[in-house]
Amino acid sequence: KKVPCTTNTNFRLASVTKQFTAMGIMILAERGKLSLDDKLTKFFPNFPKYGDHITVRHLLTHTSGVFDYDNDVPERAAQLKDKDVLKTVSEHDGTYFPPGTKFRYSNSGYALLALIIENASGQTYAEFQKANIFYPLGMKNTVAFEEGISTVQNRAFGYAVENSKFISRDQSPTSAVLGDGGIYSSVVDMFQWDQALYTEKLVSAKMLKDAWSVHSNKSDFDGSGYGYGWYVAGPDHIWHYGSTCGFNTMINRFLKKKTTVIILTNRNDAKLSELSPKLIEIVMAAKL
Repeated sequence: KKVPCTTNTNFRLASVTKQFTAMGIMILAERGKLSLDDKLTKFFPNFPKYGDHITVRHLLTHTSGVFDYDNDVPERAAQLKDKDVLKTVSEHDGTYFPPGTKFRYSNSGYALLALIIENASGQTYAEFQKANIFYPLGMKNTVAFEEGISTVQNRAFGYAVENSKFISRDQSPTSAVLGDGGIYSSVVDMFQWDQALYTEKLVSAKMLKDAWSVHSNKSDFDGSGYGYGWYVAGPDHIWHYGSTCGFNTMINRFLKKKTTVIILTNRNDAKLSELSPKLIEIVMAAKL
């Protein structure tokens, strides 16, 4: 529709959402509502016995080995919710590997974390995030979007390119799962988030340091380990990407230089792995 994109345009963050889900867990841990060493079965008593060996920390660090729900979803299936992910994972009788022994990127794990937030807080995931993260930080238009319940102001819709033309690609069967990728935000609001992470507005400096430490030395990207909702490329560089139907996003934070590069796009195949280093180089050169 040729609506101009501005710094207030809200994009689906996709997996950049995971750092907010991780923060929700950390807030509850510091309030004594849960422990990172709590077992899955504490929150879901009917979960299969193998949940006794999976901790909250395993879910945060993608070392749980739980079944990947998104690898087995029919293209025309009705949209799944986080609770559907729990049901799907519960139908399996084990994990890909003993929890804590390997890294396997897991959207299922972060959907389960969203449900753990609900269990421990007594609020819905969207309500908890708004009350404890978005509102306190002045992220006025950021929302964990739920069709028919909430709206996204200044919303960017997703697109793909086919035969040299843009076509709508905004939703898929997994687009309504919140914990792994359902938050919408803008560059302006993400700046508020970035700045707050230099403070103790949400959690202690000790907890943040733990979140940005390597808990899994290996990840699905060479040269980066994984913390709590963040890839860790070194002691001063944390980052994450997001990729979903119609959206590609990326955030790179350089802690000592207090420099952050945020890229939000509403198109498939945006090649952010090529664009991001170029933007980082430009920003770093400007700071010299």
